[in-house]
Amino acid sequence: MAAYALRRLLSMLPVVGIVALFVFMLLHLAPGDPAAIIAGDNATPENIAQIRQRLGLDEPIWKQFLVWAASLAQGDLGRSMFWNESVATLIGQRAEPTIALACSTLVVAVAIALALGIVAAAKAGTGIDRLVMGIAVVGFSVPVFVTGYLLIFVFAIGLKWLPVQGYAPIADGVIPWLRHLVLPSAALGLAYVALIARITRATMLDVLAEDYMRTARAKGVAPVPMLLRHALKNAAVPIVTVIGIGVALLIGGVVITETVFNIPGIGRLVVDAISRRDYPIIQGVIILFSGVYVLLNLLVDLSYALFDPRIRY
Repeated sequence: MAAYALRRLLSMLPVVGIVALFVFMLLHLAPGDPAAIIAGDNATPENIAQIRQRLGLDEPIWKQFLVWAASLAQGDLGRSMFWNESVATLIGQRAEPTIALACSTLVVAVAIALALGIVAAAKAGTGIDRLVMGIAVVGFSVPVFVTGYLLIFVFAIGLKWLPVQGYAPIADGVIPWLRHLVLPSAALGLAYVALIARITRATMLDVLAEDYMRTARAKGVAPVPMLLRHALKNAAVPIVTVIGIGVALLIGGVVITETVFNIPGIGRLVVDAISRRDYPIIQGVIILFSGVYVLLNLLVDLSYALFDPRIRY
């Protein structure tokens, strides 16, 4: 297992390298000049040229990439063109809201999705099953920003139960922190719940149709232990796989959700950087998100051995 984990960690390096090259080329070949944005509307061509030279944007694109890649290999994400601060520092300042939003969404969404999927599988073909699957289809089809605005309109503006937008650090108190996380977590987690619930139902139905499950029923095993202890455990590998794949939905949804709810997290930082063509921030955040995604998928692969001992051998 240790050798397998080491091989997977080493295999991350070419993946991150390809992502770095793709992101760098895509950003630098896209229209827009950050030097012109920094210089302002009244800048002369000479002013823009001086800024481009100071930022190194007048160098050939291959040379710019090599300089950036060399810094990245040393753990340096570069400096922001607009704020003139370390990208790592800016990410660190915005990390708490993003981590809180992602973790709360992940924990709550997985718990709700597993419950819905198990109930739908246990009541297959009934009205409950159709209701759960209908909710799942709607949840996966509606964009995150539409769900977010609907939740704001109903629960924040209409009922006035929760804040409209913003973020309260956990240092200000657990209750304000949770109140500011409820709506964005619900908006971000709906599509994630829908995906996991559908896969959980389908996998549980396959497991429940196996001979050993019929034997368990014939022996008089109670429905709840049979579903949770036997069926769910044997259905865990595909479910965990989908949870890992769904992290990509979470990463992409964080950017939109933080914009809708005006949360000062990493996603909002990316949006501000895109509007200013701040290449180092965009590149640094994408590389960070790519590394997190690859690492989480590695953890998912390693977790297979816990659910299916045959994988260890």
